[in-house]
Amino acid sequence: MSEPQFPPLFQGEPLTGRADPFDRAIALAIAGTDAGTVVYNLHGSQLRASLIFAPEQPLERAMTALPVCGLGLQAALGALAPPEVAVHLEWDGRVRVNGATCGRLRAKASSVLPDAEPDWLVIGLELDMTSPEDNPGSDPTHTYLSEEGCADVTAEALLEAWVRHSLYWINRWLEDGPRPVHDDWRALVPNIGEPVEIDGRTGTFVGVDESFGLLLRQGNDTNLIPLSTRLEV
Repeated sequence: MSEPQFPPLFQGEPLTGRADPFDRAIALAIAGTDAGTVVYNLHGSQLRASLIFAPEQPLERAMTALPVCGLGLQAALGALAPPEVAVHLEWDGRVRVNGATCGRLRAKASSVLPDAEPDWLVIGLELDMTSPEDNPGSDPTHTYLSEEGCADVTAEALLEAWVRHSLYWINRWLEDGPRPVHDDWRALVPNIGEPVEIDGRTGTFVGVDESFGLLLRQGNDTNLIPLSTRLEV
């Protein structure tokens, strides 16, 4: 297997075995490794990869990197998967393929203070490529790319495409502001307007604010749940 090729200013660090790219990316970020480092592990049944960012803006705005990388993943699968494969994103980072959960995006930063500028932000991707089980269809709420007509999509090609398309969306966000990201992201979120439960609070998911905080309508009140509350600690 050849090494994945990334756009200029991105550099890869491959891992093997059970090594976790998310944990490794966090350790590298703490040590001062440059933004643009892609830590990845293509062994096993999952594509696991993490991107290191240096946001240079307050955390709450920097968290837009989570939906931006979700748009990058949707575009990557759109380019590589058959046209009938539907990819949807959830507010908390979960990824759905043809209606079933297929993976997730996750985030961790050097600070959890919404108004503070973090030294680093790591966005991680975990995507289930093939099933480790003999009967992958036993759980209808979960799926694998190989079960959705994507058996020919390799982890290497998908990783390259994810980084490339995420870079495109990062540049659009930085140059054009949040509106283009909002418009395309909203079209991929299946449960806007539906009842949801977030952190033990139930209500109707009516949309997001400029920084992708979830707007939860409860009776006559609409409450904001910041996207930074999804950070891992």
